[in-house]
Amino acid sequence: MSFNLPLKDMSLHEKLAAMESLWEDIARTPEAIESPAWHKDILDERRQRVAEGRSQFVDWETAKADIRNKVS
Repeated sequence: MSFNLPLKDMSLHEKLAAMESLWEDIARTPEAIESPAWHKDILDERRQRVAEGRSQFVDWETAKADIRNKVS
């Protein structure tokens, strides 16, 4: 199935609104989305690091500030 959206004619706001609508629809049935095996592997590794005390956590605001500093 293919869709023909007038992307070249859409404003950034319209494109973001369309993406948000799609995401909201997909998020209504999260059980329908199968997580890939590589994702489970990464989560298992992170759980192991937490269990061994090798991971540090920061609050979300600090994490966002750190990311902004790294990319600017």
